[in-house]
Amino acid sequence: MSFDARAVLDARARTSPPEDPEVAAERRQAASGWFRELRDRLCAAFEAIEDDYAGPMNPDLAPGRFERTAWERPGGGGGEMSVMRGRVFEKVGVNISVVHGGFSPEFAKQIPGADRDPAPGGADGAGAQFWAAGVSLVAHMWSPHVPAAHMNTRHIRTTLGWFGGGGDLTPITPHAPDTARFHGAFKAACDAHDADYYPRFKAWCDDYFFLPHRGETRGVGGIFYDYLDSGDWARDFAFTRDVGLAFLDAYPAIIRAHMNRSWTEAERDYQLIRRGRYAEFNLLYDRGTQFGLKTGGNTEAILMSMPPHAKWP
Repeated sequence: MSFDARAVLDARARTSPPEDPEVAAERRQAASGWFRELRDRLCAAFEAIEDDYAGPMNPDLAPGRFERTAWERPGGGGGEMSVMRGRVFEKVGVNISVVHGGFSPEFAKQIPGADRDPAPGGADGAGAQFWAAGVSLVAHMWSPHVPAAHMNTRHIRTTLGWFGGGGDLTPITPHAPDTARFHGAFKAACDAHDADYYPRFKAWCDDYFFLPHRGETRGVGGIFYDYLDSGDWARDFAFTRDVGLAFLDAYPAIIRAHMNRSWTEAERDYQLIRRGRYAEFNLLYDRGTQFGLKTGGNTEAILMSMPPHAKWP
């Protein structure tokens, strides 16, 4: 990426006044409340898909329903896993978390604002303290004709505060209309806020979801952004909400376009091989996986992104 979002965030922090503690608390509550609402809307849309399935495959499976499991983080906060296994979704998880606490000294050096002196009042924690909330979704489908997908949005606060997230599509075999629908939804969300967002965040996604050891991208991309602090918190929050809504608009429609098609054993076998690439990326390179494991998050929730079955040739 030629645009260094972290450098912009650090530069802004040097000139911005400390945030009012009450304002900071209101913003934390608003962000975490939205992530929970988005989780509920996504789960409802996916359960409706399970009810509407009318294809010939998996005739013995009942429509799936999400099972929710709450967890607590020993260092502060916690979250809730929502996982469903059904007849369309082989495995889908929509997790939320609101956590706070401290970084290790080594990890703090990698996080903007975590290695700074405490801000006056210490409203959001001082030194290597943090607060983070987000929603994270990964869907792995039974059908090789329905692409896997990932989406997450998050708000992180140290002595700085920023938004991040995005979504990407991972088809077994790329389908141009699906790619156009997915990217079109994100482009519309980006363009409503800043004409530069879509080309910048699309390129960032292509760079981020790349497997260097394979020399290939994980899928057909989408958008990815991080360290977003334009100086207008409400604007950045509105954009982050629209990213989630864009995914909610596009992905269920893509599923419904293909979910009733049959597939062959050869197609299923190739799907499992491609899933191996997904697993490789998440274990080797994914920033969210590393953040969760290094801040004492729930291991099962963090590794929810892994496919239920995969293979290597």
